[in-house]
Amino acid sequence: MSQPLEEPLARQVLAGAQMLFVAFGALVLMPLITGMDPNVALFTAGIGTLLFQLVTKRQVPVFLASSFAFIAPIIAAKGDFGLPAVLGGVVAAGIVYMFLGFAVRLKGPGFIDRLLPPVVIAPVIISIGLALSPVAVNMAMGKAGDGSAQLVPYATAMMISMPALLTTLLVAVLGKGLFRLVPILAGVSVGYGLSFMFGVVDTAGIAAAPWLAVPNFVAPEFHWGAILFMVPVALAPAIEHIGGVVAIGGVTGNNFIKKPGLHRTLLGDGLATSAAGLFGGPPNTTYAEVTGAVMLTKNYNPKIMTWAAVFAIVLAFIGKFGAGLLSIPVPVMGGILCLLFGSIAVVGLSTLIRHQVDLAEARNLIIVSVTLVFGIGGMAFGYGEFSLSGISLCAIIALLLNVVLPGGEGWKNKQIEENS
Repeated sequence: MSQPLEEPLARQVLAGAQMLFVAFGALVLMPLITGMDPNVALFTAGIGTLLFQLVTKRQVPVFLASSFAFIAPIIAAKGDFGLPAVLGGVVAAGIVYMFLGFAVRLKGPGFIDRLLPPVVIAPVIISIGLALSPVAVNMAMGKAGDGSAQLVPYATAMMISMPALLTTLLVAVLGKGLFRLVPILAGVSVGYGLSFMFGVVDTAGIAAAPWLAVPNFVAPEFHWGAILFMVPVALAPAIEHIGGVVAIGGVTGNNFIKKPGLHRTLLGDGLATSAAGLFGGPPNTTYAEVTGAVMLTKNYNPKIMTWAAVFAIVLAFIGKFGAGLLSIPVPVMGGILCLLFGSIAVVGLSTLIRHQVDLAEARNLIIVSVTLVFGIGGMAFGYGEFSLSGISLCAIIALLLNVVLPGGEGWKNKQIEENS
């Protein structure tokens, strides 16, 4: 088992800044898509990471930040109930993580696998990615996410979004070292530069913003409708979290499923997500990019994530920095999202393939088919504030079908079994 070596403080600080740099693109993109304040997202990522470290006794070198899985329900719930109600749903999603953590403490890590096997989670993840694809395409063409308005002329938008997408692809495939871990940041930089050339960046907001400013915190409100939108979606990132913990354990040579324990890491993630909702930020999750950076740098000291969190909190109070992020034009984000949302769907597909889910078996075929159609098609059940639709509904339907249909025994996650 490898132990983190004590390094000079200056090197820890520099490594922490490096980790934030790696996570930065995805961290700020999610709040920009959903209409949240990126400065608040930076603050809640920092606070969430520190809470996670407190719960896990600073043993796991991970950085927590904005989760893409929640984009669709946040956009839908925000339109119906408003941002404060969405934040109440984020707090509730964090409580779901905490409940799962307590369940793992009582019943062991295998409980998660019995509740959420690949045949349940994979089609939900695919639905999250594909249901969002119209948002990415609309933004790439210079429209609002829902296609309701043309914000940037089509020809100009395409000359910005496609080079941004191409840059992201090339860096992800051809990049070397740490540069390969920041394709989103590279794509945003190229897209933003082109936007300046075409005159579609509004700099008035940057000029008017103060250098130092308290982030625009928003208090949550608790509304059953918004909670029902958000809570079922938390199941997919919970599985993503387990994969992240197993992955970072494999990189560092530590068994984090045993020590500090999966129950502690889930509790830490839940506290981080609920805290984010209390301050007005998006839900948190572990970042694969940061795991890649840890693997590349072979720097396993969890203290570097403390410094990454501190840098995120400091950046949150720089007003002009947040205004600059808010000035990123829609086509820049749209181009990059064409890749990101597709990548989410591919994660679901690879889950089905990796765990060899037999789709020739009627039971599996039914669960995957119904879940995909309900999730991507936007099926809605219920009336008034007690309604479920889209991703939230498909997650519950997948769970119910898995419980009700006979023949679902026997699947076990070998990774967790080996680590527990």
